[in-house]
Amino acid sequence: MVENLFRLDGKVALVTGGSRGIGAMIVQGLVESGAKVYITSRSLEACEEVASKMNALGHGECIAMPADLSKNDNIESLVKELSTKESQLDILINNAGASWGAPLGEFPEQGWDKVMNINVKAPFFLTQSVLPLLRNGASQSDPSRIIMISSIAAVSPDSISAYSYGPSKAAIAQLGKVLSKELVSEHILVNTIAPGIFPSKMTSYLDMDQAANMTPVGRVGQPEDIAGLVIYLCSKAGGFMVGNYIPLDGGFLVK
Repeated sequence: MVENLFRLDGKVALVTGGSRGIGAMIVQGLVESGAKVYITSRSLEACEEVASKMNALGHGECIAMPADLSKNDNIESLVKELSTKESQLDILINNAGASWGAPLGEFPEQGWDKVMNINVKAPFFLTQSVLPLLRNGASQSDPSRIIMISSIAAVSPDSISAYSYGPSKAAIAQLGKVLSKELVSEHILVNTIAPGIFPSKMTSYLDMDQAANMTPVGRVGQPEDIAGLVIYLCSKAGGFMVGNYIPLDGGFLVK
């Protein structure tokens, strides 16, 4: 039993923002667990580069499917293309995100709208669009999964001058709860992960040594941390998990 508890062989996954940072960490974990993973981001080159690296691992399969999800037309095109390749989707990881920093008195409307569109609006409409594929493979014994990637910024008052980021991540966490209640009867399990500090382009402005010192476990997040939790939630091991908001922050919120 244990050897198959965390396996994802035969599962089909879609990971948004899968070409870098936390998204790429998640992709590698899913692929190494045997899943067939479609990754999307705005850059074809970045998607293909990650897909090539993942396929060289010799485990699951990784396929580049670039799209700018800030536009609903692109979401519809992405799902239409996916539907020509797959009859069902087992796992959706809503990971793609954006941030914007500016002093409070100078924070622009553009910065607010961009972050809310990418971090909240796009995941909602993508989820809506792929529901038929998620329903196709879902059963009580083997539910489909949706993972929302929020952030500890959703509950932390430290904005670091990114005034739309924390509220957007709070919104995606609440959206996860709302969807979990609605979709559980259809055998689709929705959970939310709230990462702390992980090395990525979004956190590149931080001193990682200083960030590690601020974290009770004494380090920042590593690929196996986020990959392990995602694999757990998406595998048979996590089949009784639904509607949860899970901080993954090395104790940052409890210090």
